[in-house]
Amino acid sequence: MPQRTLVFIPTYNERDNVENIAGQVLDQGIDTDLLFLDDDSPDGTGEVLDRMVATQPRIRVIHRKGRRGVGSAHLDGIAWACQQGYDVLVTMDCDFNHSPADLKRMLAASESFDVTVGSRFLQRGSLPCWNPWRRFLTHFGHFLTKHLLGMEYDATGAYRVYRLRRVPREVFELVASMGYAFFFESLFLLHRNGCSIAQVRIVLPARTYGHSKMTFLELWRSLKQLVMLGVAGALHPGQFQLIGQPVEINPAIRDPQAWDTYWDRKRTKTAFAYELVATAYRNLVIRRRLHCALRSHFQPGARLLHTGCGSGQVDRGLSPEFRITAVDVSLSALRMYQQNNPEAAEVRHASALSLPFDDSSFDGVYSLGLLEHFTAEEIGRILAEMRRVLKPGGTIVLFWPHAWATSVWFLNRIHWLLNDVLGKEVRLHPPEISLLRSRSHAQAMLRAAAFDLERYSFGPGDGFVQAIVVAHKPPQADAAV
Repeated sequence: MPQRTLVFIPTYNERDNVENIAGQVLDQGIDTDLLFLDDDSPDGTGEVLDRMVATQPRIRVIHRKGRRGVGSAHLDGIAWACQQGYDVLVTMDCDFNHSPADLKRMLAASESFDVTVGSRFLQRGSLPCWNPWRRFLTHFGHFLTKHLLGMEYDATGAYRVYRLRRVPREVFELVASMGYAFFFESLFLLHRNGCSIAQVRIVLPARTYGHSKMTFLELWRSLKQLVMLGVAGALHPGQFQLIGQPVEINPAIRDPQAWDTYWDRKRTKTAFAYELVATAYRNLVIRRRLHCALRSHFQPGARLLHTGCGSGQVDRGLSPEFRITAVDVSLSALRMYQQNNPEAAEVRHASALSLPFDDSSFDGVYSLGLLEHFTAEEIGRILAEMRRVLKPGGTIVLFWPHAWATSVWFLNRIHWLLNDVLGKEVRLHPPEISLLRSRSHAQAMLRAAAFDLERYSFGPGDGFVQAIVVAHKPPQADAAV
């Protein structure tokens, strides 16, 4: 059965554009219907649309009273397309920022994906003749959605293709934004619920038809919504998921360091402020360094184990490159990990002291913020478990906070202020009892676990916080397996 396609275009004061855009869309040789939604335009756009509907059976129009927002218009357009049984929905602007000539490329690229977005950031010169202010706003918005929401996509644009049979309609019921924030909020929710998303490069010429309808008030609302969404996504990501695969609970697991409490408690002002800073640091610094380290030491497709995975913010974007299995003792952390990394190969409730995997199962093992919370004897057991599940010649990558780290100095002062001066009895994270002291310290611990140290670095790259330790399991370990 052929797929039914609908192109949706919301309008407000587009009287001079609607006939031209409709003609160009229908002239692309695509078997599609065309839906306009007009918000009671005072320039008479609605009357022009009614005349078009009377002469062109492939055009439909919805009239709404009052100006209710571009996000609200898109939600109504998506709902109408679903109710009418369309399989594919294309959304675009009416002012020729989005070229109808790109429709075939967008549709072709969308065949294997749930959502396809037209991106202004895949090639140079995609914003020809734009004024500096508008160019700055566009790139600044992309920077924020990339680093606060963890999305590499062009999340603020309206040129999209939705494969409606694959996208859970309920996702759109979670969208709260009725204005321009709809675009990044809806894509964020689709991303968090595991939808596959592709990008197609597009060029947006300087506006030649009409003018921008983005007001400073709308800009402020969008910025506020983006920040709130980013913080909520970092602290309580479960609220964005429709239905998650439940983590199988291992009743034998004990959590003496109370990590569930750590991940769940971020509702006090102090804990919230700490996590806000930590989230920014993870996403802007540690995530980049981790990705570089893993790409330097592992081939694409390698099977990797992340022990003590936590919320998984730093793992975002790794699943398409590596087959990652994540383990943690905290169920709360694992649920957050699932939200942040819906494409992860496996998520397991387990302790780093006793990994539930066969010998020689993984090409690599990595951890961040794990070893410093254990005694030297426990670290030896963790390293032994890492070695056991690692293939001969495999690699471990450890991000291990240093005893002279700037973060250690800073947090010690914060704890002194909160506890000794203000008497609050607050602990922002479980105690770090085994900070790394030096290269020789790392080498001694690794040698005792039969690892060969390859790399040790501690320096300004992350503000003197984490030492990066890379070591190998000797290839001759084959004889012992």
